[in-house]
Amino acid sequence: MSRENNLELSPLTALSPLDGRYSTRVGVLRNHFSEFGLIRYRVMIEIRWLAYLAAEPSISELSPLSRDTNDFLDRLVNDFSLADAQRIKAIEHDTNHDVKAVEYFLKDIFSSHTELQQTNEFIHFGCTSEDINNLAYALMLKNARNDILIPAVAKISQTLIDLSAATADIPMLSRTHGQAASPTTVGKEVANVIARFEAALIEFSAVALGGKFNGAVGNYNAHLAAYPDLDWPSISRQFIEKLGLQHVAMTTQIEPHDGLAALCHATLRMNTILIDLSRDMWGYISIGYFQQNPVVGEVGSSTMPHKINPIDFENAEGNLGIANALLEHLAGKLPISRWQRDLTDSTVLRNLGIAFGYSLLGWNSLNKGLGKLEINQSRLAEDLDDAWEVLAEAIQTVMRRYGIPEPYEKLKTLTRGHNGINKHSLHAFIEQLDVPAEAKKRLMDLSPATYTGNAASATREFLKQLRLFSQ
Repeated sequence: MSRENNLELSPLTALSPLDGRYSTRVGVLRNHFSEFGLIRYRVMIEIRWLAYLAAEPSISELSPLSRDTNDFLDRLVNDFSLADAQRIKAIEHDTNHDVKAVEYFLKDIFSSHTELQQTNEFIHFGCTSEDINNLAYALMLKNARNDILIPAVAKISQTLIDLSAATADIPMLSRTHGQAASPTTVGKEVANVIARFEAALIEFSAVALGGKFNGAVGNYNAHLAAYPDLDWPSISRQFIEKLGLQHVAMTTQIEPHDGLAALCHATLRMNTILIDLSRDMWGYISIGYFQQNPVVGEVGSSTMPHKINPIDFENAEGNLGIANALLEHLAGKLPISRWQRDLTDSTVLRNLGIAFGYSLLGWNSLNKGLGKLEINQSRLAEDLDDAWEVLAEAIQTVMRRYGIPEPYEKLKTLTRGHNGINKHSLHAFIEQLDVPAEAKKRLMDLSPATYTGNAASATREFLKQLRLFSQ
């Protein structure tokens, strides 16, 4: 057995499956949530702050930057490379401070630039490391949410909408407590999920991500010592809002992370709804309501050739569960900090990418599984035809309308715990009822497949309103 230590990192040697087995499925997140991504966002904040100060006319020690210099700074941000990040990590090896390493990296670059070398001491001006970090994480989440996460969950939503529309009229036996219950339609049950998921997606998309930029303990102490006449709260607010973030005015050294916790909770709620869906789809496949289209070359079992396992739904359930465990911890831990600051949030924040990585992995697996499904109408019809007892609800309710005594009890005696209930036994019972002929005919015309209430029409109306809302 190999006892090699410190194996070179590869998908085969990675500790996390996200960087190993599943790296091709979630690698798109690396540009945002990796150490490289965090460093890149830190560089961006430092540069944007310097340029913003240079444009402030009340700071006479800084001249406005020329267009060429602003273009140079933009290129530093836009063309930031892995080699640049490695230079910063090398500096950090000596400083043992990650944000200070970014400052020294920029000073080194600026020292050979005619205009920028005069601005060196205004890099990181008035800042504590948390000013840089909280904005870096906020931008990281904002951009990853808009560019990757929302499009991924929107695909699930659209897949479900298409499935619901295609199956709105297909009757299906309901199961409450695992037992046969009043019928519905496949599309209506899918629409139930869509309604919940769309509401959760709206919340996820709308969570405001905030930032602070007010110094070591949130009071602009150093800013006011250097420039006592400047309105630093306004300068800070305008800078943060220019980045597309919400200004958080009252803070300790750290931004309180309440918005970040809200985002984690919103993601957790979406994931919980999708875990529920994954389990239901697994069950429907198990009883044959859905079939899975086989994929050429795939093997379902090492010994049973016939099997097509619902692995995509199992994968989704498992990975969304891991994501939720992390999201729950993030949401519960991050808003708590001892006095004006402790470092427990710093190490926890580095796991944001893992939480959203497992979420993305689960979302993609679920969407893949949904795309393989094919409705099995004959199996649905067979189950309905074997469940004539579900019409007992309709019969006893009509009996109530027309004043027949103890209708529920009579249907309970007829149907509860009896295996032989069928069309003929129910019709015989209906035939002797003292109800108007029109009501009797309606009951005689009912079947489990037609006893679906307004499931189909409600589904179509819901989908119509959803399309109008999304336009």
